[in-house]
Amino acid sequence: MLASVMIIAHISDTHLDNGERALARTRRVMRYLRSCTVDAILVSGDLADHGEIHEYEQVKAELTADVPVLMLPGNHDGRSAYRKVLLDGGGDAPINQLHRVGGALFALCDSSIPGRDDGLLAAETLAWLRGVVATADAPVFVGLHHHPIALHNPLVDGIRLVNADELAAIIVDSPQVVAVLCGHAHAAAAGTFAGRPLLAAPGVVSATRLPWTTDEELTWTNTADLDDPPGVAFHVLDDNGTLTTHFRVAPA
Repeated sequence: MLASVMIIAHISDTHLDNGERALARTRRVMRYLRSCTVDAILVSGDLADHGEIHEYEQVKAELTADVPVLMLPGNHDGRSAYRKVLLDGGGDAPINQLHRVGGALFALCDSSIPGRDDGLLAAETLAWLRGVVATADAPVFVGLHHHPIALHNPLVDGIRLVNADELAAIIVDSPQVVAVLCGHAHAAAAGTFAGRPLLAAPGVVSATRLPWTTDEELTWTNTADLDDPPGVAFHVLDDNGTLTTHFRVAPA
């Protein structure tokens, strides 16, 4: 493999809750990723299902590898418990983190709104991101949980990022931003946002059924496909700045 190629494994929505199903599917995905040659693993939110301390203890035990495992919160996460277990800290402010892996920067933004399912990038998060991209000396991946564009699934689009225009205003003027990476939809998806690739990882715990694949009227009680195997997105960045994404199912 060329040393100049960077490979990021991207998963999302493990929803660990100390139950057997979420745990088994998370272990399946992580076992697969540990067998692959990647530079980093990104988990784009909803690490836990209820945001409880014991769930983050499971997150800490299971989402491990010999490469950096980068994580950010989603709407099912709780900031206080997340910080206490995963960051050895405290407080309820947005959890925004900057990581450098190899020749790239990962600006991981907290788009959660405590107590709600839709997403918002708070003013302090937007200011933080502006500072990151203004001083970046390497390609930047912007990560957040909530998708900022319509994925044409009415259920998940109803709880997407509400201030996507403010995020777009930052990215469109920042040529160092390579792509925006998200989760939340429990479905692999690719689109364009602010002139950059928008790439959503498939959900680990379940997949969201798409409205054009069924005659049923989809609701929150029947939209989850519990039989669809968990998947992974592999983002490949080469030394020319070209990004390619491959989607794979994690083998049993």
